[in-house]
Amino acid sequence: MIDTENKFKAVVSHAKEYGFVFASSEIYDGLGAVYDYGPNGVELKKNIKAYWWKSMVQLHQNIVGLDAAILMHPKTWKASGHIDAFNDPLIDNKDSKKRYRADVLVEEYAEKRRQKAQKEIDKAKKRYGAAFNEQEFVTTNKRVLRYYQEADTAIQRLTSALESDDLKGVKDLIVELGIKCSVSGSANWTDVKQFNLMFKTQLGADAETAMDLYLRPETAQGIFVNFSNVQNTSRMKIPFGIAQIGKAFRNEIVARQFVFRQREFEQMEMQFFVRPGEELKWFEYWKKERESWHRSLGFKTEDYRFHPHDKLAHYANAATDIEFNFPFGFKELEGIHSRTDFDLSAHERLSGKKLQFFDPETKERYTPYVIETSVGMDRMFLAVFSKALEEEQLDDGKTRTVLKLPAILAPTKIAVFPLVKRDGLPEIAQEIVEDLKWDYQVLYDDKDTVGRRYRRQDAVGTPFCVTVDYESKTEESVTVRYRDSMEQKRIKIAELKTLLHQELDFRNWVERK
Repeated sequence: MIDTENKFKAVVSHAKEYGFVFASSEIYDGLGAVYDYGPNGVELKKNIKAYWWKSMVQLHQNIVGLDAAILMHPKTWKASGHIDAFNDPLIDNKDSKKRYRADVLVEEYAEKRRQKAQKEIDKAKKRYGAAFNEQEFVTTNKRVLRYYQEADTAIQRLTSALESDDLKGVKDLIVELGIKCSVSGSANWTDVKQFNLMFKTQLGADAETAMDLYLRPETAQGIFVNFSNVQNTSRMKIPFGIAQIGKAFRNEIVARQFVFRQREFEQMEMQFFVRPGEELKWFEYWKKERESWHRSLGFKTEDYRFHPHDKLAHYANAATDIEFNFPFGFKELEGIHSRTDFDLSAHERLSGKKLQFFDPETKERYTPYVIETSVGMDRMFLAVFSKALEEEQLDDGKTRTVLKLPAILAPTKIAVFPLVKRDGLPEIAQEIVEDLKWDYQVLYDDKDTVGRRYRRQDAVGTPFCVTVDYESKTEESVTVRYRDSMEQKRIKIAELKTLLHQELDFRNWVERK
């Protein structure tokens, strides 16, 4: 296994070495917190988006899609509150000149306290074995209780200070907790200041008449301003949803942790419109649905946790995050919010246009309430990639680096090898590639030994390798090798499509999970 402390470094290194993620404009020393997806990365990303879209839109008759423009009328962001209130609290270390998000510093402090508590629990599990009562231990062990209390108190005080816009109180909390700069090691902090995160641009060639615009900081508003267009043309009735996958942009001053927090990122989200008064019922429904979707990919239960918001956004009456255990700890992967009617009502007021629904059942017209599910595409990529990367000790004493991606998400589904580059074996292998490429991403490889070819495919997450040998000529059969178990199985060439369908078909995958 890859050591926990070095796991994140291994993830970043592996992503570049095997063509998943590159630093943007790397030949010019890169652009901070902006990344390009390479040949394998773009395939993995595409497959994640397709899995989400099929699950969210194709399997729900009352959810339709939208692709709204990145550039929107600036009044959009006035109505949504982004112009006036889309800020992060920032703090600088005077010695290192390094800038931090003040709230993230406190959240990271709290997470470290929780991790210390978990280490105590894990040590006790190992010590007491089957006789260990975790619930009793957590509620009685003084050290564990203290760690959890310190974490909870820090978050509660942070929330209270942010809600009252007490920036001095945020700084005082950072100082009191003894939080230090990771570069200088000092606690010589500036005051906390608010910073607006939107990128600004202009529309028009004439500087005097050009209109100030913003790169959208979220994709949700494109759905809200198109509510009536979509509802009328799709003839949808409440409850119904509008789904979208698209780019958003935030001028993150403290952007780090690889693709987890970027300045240009992608969101997969769905806004579900419901009757007023039914929003909390649907909020609970979508919490369960989204948890089920994540777990359909086969990750462990302990890799996820729900984190209800202590501080609700101005538009919400309920909110929770699905957090994932990244190599650097539990962080938000998806947000689920009950946004009330804030967005539609705000756009109604500023635009003067009605964004309401006439309910044929109740015979009344109302502004729908909204349940939002929003997952960061790049964060989902990192979650899948980081959990899949393993270093295994083999029986012969050697190790292999393997990317155990869910097969349905793997960039290349099957690699085809001729045992040797002669005697008609490459021709048979190419025929298999030509037959399968219409349905799957297939790769042909005839370089090096078969063992080395296996290792290359393990490293990029290819779930199946097919080897064509001399028996293939006489018996029309091949050897299929499974990535995770390394098991090898002899099957007829004519049976390959059936095997792949069983393993990779969307319906089979969802129902099996």
